[in-house]
Amino acid sequence: MSASPVICADFIPEATMLNMANNQKSSNLRSLISSDADELSRQLQAHQHRTFPPTALKTIRQFTPAEAADFIGIHQGYLRQIVADGHGPEPLANGRRMYSVQDIENLRQILDDGGKGPRKYVRHRRDGEKLQVVSVMNFKGGSGKTTTSAHLAQFLALRGYRVLAVDLDPQASLSALFGHQPELDVGENETIYGAIRYDEARRDITEIVRATYTPNLHVIPGNLELMEFEHETPKALAARQSTDSMFFARIGECLAEIESAYDIVVVDCPPQLGFLTLSALCAATAVLITVHPQMLDVMSMSQFLHMTGDLLRVVENAGGTMDYDWMRYLVTRFEPNDGPQSQMSGFMKSIFGNRLLENAMVKSTAISDAGLTKQTLYEVDRSQFTRGTYDRALDSLTAVNSEIEDLIKQTWGRK
Repeated sequence: MSASPVICADFIPEATMLNMANNQKSSNLRSLISSDADELSRQLQAHQHRTFPPTALKTIRQFTPAEAADFIGIHQGYLRQIVADGHGPEPLANGRRMYSVQDIENLRQILDDGGKGPRKYVRHRRDGEKLQVVSVMNFKGGSGKTTTSAHLAQFLALRGYRVLAVDLDPQASLSALFGHQPELDVGENETIYGAIRYDEARRDITEIVRATYTPNLHVIPGNLELMEFEHETPKALAARQSTDSMFFARIGECLAEIESAYDIVVVDCPPQLGFLTLSALCAATAVLITVHPQMLDVMSMSQFLHMTGDLLRVVENAGGTMDYDWMRYLVTRFEPNDGPQSQMSGFMKSIFGNRLLENAMVKSTAISDAGLTKQTLYEVDRSQFTRGTYDRALDSLTAVNSEIEDLIKQTWGRK
């Protein structure tokens, strides 16, 4: 019986040894990443269950008379007069009144029913006013894009518009803020990918839209499934039939199917310039680009704008629509007392002029702390923060969102 051959390292070529070592490292890296991902997902789910048990439902808080009056668009004295006439909520034990979102909606209806001329407080689109699709984007992560999208969508809903928030980011932070945890609550074919995919599993967009705990605000959630559109589009382009829609038209076509149900769509784009972002740009009637006022971020945005311009030229030549009502830059995470940031904001103002929003979103611990419990600043209770910190953050958000609301109203021809 012959002995089994013994493989000696001396007889293995050096290149083969290196390949074996690299493969071992690669395997170890894959194992580490996979195990870390599994453990992190498990711990996040456990944290989710502790913070928001399965029986818990996210709700939006009640608002003070001053906040309610601002959302309705009237003076607080006028609100007191309406309440004195028998409308609005009953006072609490301490004599104060707090207003739910539904109370605010009811008061809007009462004011419009008792007024003359066109409806003023129920702010739905009128005849001849087109759906506004605002795509919020930036190539660089950490620019405040999702924070901007979430607060803008919720603010507009509280102001009485019918709003749809679309999460195009596979990381799905916007979805989590609105109560839809991507790992737990969003299944296969339940993102917008289900409505824009290329195969027979494509769904109607009405089956994907979800209600939220904020009246007037619906959401199409996201998760990692959105990456499939980036992977499948090159294959679809190679095998495309003349009757197939191009990738850049697909989101716009889906939104057209539900256009009558909404006044404004806010799209949170992924932090990369892929097929999803280009499709969102083609569906948009307006574009909001967030930027942190630091040199590296502005340099990154410069490259982003170059690439976007080049790619949009290709899309336009292929038949894509590039007509926008407005495009603006928004300074985010701004620290007013930081000299270099103020200089950078002035630098951008000198370049972009009125395309840079007058108001900036200030950096605030109130916003970041609210995010720890997956809440927006409109949801958290003021008592959880130092009064000045909360008020400064809320005033900044309201100023930014009001400026964007004014742009939308100008597009519609409203005063």
